[in-house]
Amino acid sequence: MRRFGYAPVLDAIDVHGDSIVSYQQHRNLEAPGRSIALSTGGMAATSHPLATLAALDMLRAGGNAMDAAITACAVQGVVEPGSTGIGGDCFALFAPRGTDRITAFNGSGRAPAAISIDALAASGQKELPRHSPHTVTVPGAVDAWDQLLRAHGTKTLGDVLAPAIRLAADGYPILPRVHLDWSQHEAVLAQYPKTREVFLPGGAVPALGSVHRQPDLARTLERIARDGRDAFYRSDITQDIVEHLRSLGGVHTVADFEAAAGEFVTPIRGRYRGHDVFECPPNGQGVIALLMLHILEGFRADGAPVGAERLHLEIEAARLAYSIRNAYLADPAQADVPVDWLLSDTFAAELRAQIRPDRAMDAVPSFEPPAHRDTVYIAVVDAQRNAVSLINSIFSPFGSGIVTPRSGVLLHNRGQSFSLQAGHPNAIAPRKRPMHTIIPGMLARDGRAVMPFGVMGGHYQAMGQACFLGRVLDYGLDLQTAMDLPRVFVRPGTRVVEAESTLSPEAAAGLRQRGFELVPPAWPIGGSQAIWIDHDAGVLAGGSDPRKDGCALGY
Repeated sequence: MRRFGYAPVLDAIDVHGDSIVSYQQHRNLEAPGRSIALSTGGMAATSHPLATLAALDMLRAGGNAMDAAITACAVQGVVEPGSTGIGGDCFALFAPRGTDRITAFNGSGRAPAAISIDALAASGQKELPRHSPHTVTVPGAVDAWDQLLRAHGTKTLGDVLAPAIRLAADGYPILPRVHLDWSQHEAVLAQYPKTREVFLPGGAVPALGSVHRQPDLARTLERIARDGRDAFYRSDITQDIVEHLRSLGGVHTVADFEAAAGEFVTPIRGRYRGHDVFECPPNGQGVIALLMLHILEGFRADGAPVGAERLHLEIEAARLAYSIRNAYLADPAQADVPVDWLLSDTFAAELRAQIRPDRAMDAVPSFEPPAHRDTVYIAVVDAQRNAVSLINSIFSPFGSGIVTPRSGVLLHNRGQSFSLQAGHPNAIAPRKRPMHTIIPGMLARDGRAVMPFGVMGGHYQAMGQACFLGRVLDYGLDLQTAMDLPRVFVRPGTRVVEAESTLSPEAAAGLRQRGFELVPPAWPIGGSQAIWIDHDAGVLAGGSDPRKDGCALGY
């Protein structure tokens, strides 16, 4: 039987069969890279080693997967501040005891009640700059953590925040990828005095390996640990956030924060290669990852996993799917999002028919629905096989760049995803949630959850998920190898393809011959974590993306 749903990397192999047993046995141990993590108890995979360690400590102290995932997330909001924090949003999927009875949580925040697209237009704004207070929707992370713990955890907010509080107060060393992101966004951090004070101490980006502290944030986390989620949404911390945003021209009120509440929602699902793929429903773009998979389902996985033939199909599927995303994805509470149409076999076939194997589409066609009235990702599995797929984000690196003066909260810029086009489904509006890029995933088969997985990287995430699952389910690659391979990302609406430097010259030439323009990415494309659950063998296999500083570890 095939173990973990993947096979070793061989030149000639029937990856559609079910007879291969391997865990990376053919990895070249003389080449750079890492082996897949294996364990029998619990496992955590995150993009920062201190977060992975904190999650394992929680598991070994008796906490379950949800306790460990939120512990890790809180730690990352301190030690990886450019990626996440309590000033952002959170989505999660939870599989109880390894079953496919999966629940979803939407912890995305809403725009202020006083926001007005007409007022923004009258002020001459055609788009929102990331440092604008209008990009700050009410952060949903703290409420999400509280609700998720109450429903599926065994610990309190105070328990899970303890490691993050200690690191914020005592300090943490700055790791290489964290330092890279910090260095590339120095101009954003210099916009506001408090942000400069916290993140440019002494007027410069802290050195790689130096110890950084956030004492104001530590005190805020202590308040939340002691007084619960209302310390963030109904206290002087709230007042600090609101007053600061209004001083910058925002229209937020304390009432906006008091009304904040995420919600448990029914996950959507698609099928790929005999597996069920679960995603959070819109306003997240998980439906777009499923749409890409449905398009690719109709193609045989010929050629190399990162050869021009396969990459061409993935790029064209992404161009089609992202054009649909930009036209229709929005908050379903305030817009009609035709999910059933998007996930129909008929629509996937219609899109698939647009793709030619030898040439890029000159332009992406438009489609009309039937009449109908980038972040940190964390995967945790515990000894009882509860599985958590959780993603928490402040959107752009360092979000809006706005840090509150007394509470030390770095606020996200998720509202930048709104459209300022009147009448667009995703147009900014009072109490509306923007289209969201962050999407946790969960793979299941035959009634059992087999893999919490996720891909970071803003807009890349939907394409990243589809490509990652293709590497695993089509080509039989183990999780770590699938993450290590070179990546490409087509800029939505164009034929411009960002291609990592590790892409082979042959693959690059093949894409150019098909009509794509290849350019280097501004930084490594995305990140990812995943844990495969072998229920029969009682073994977990985890991978963590080399583009980040983190790791997968188990016990």
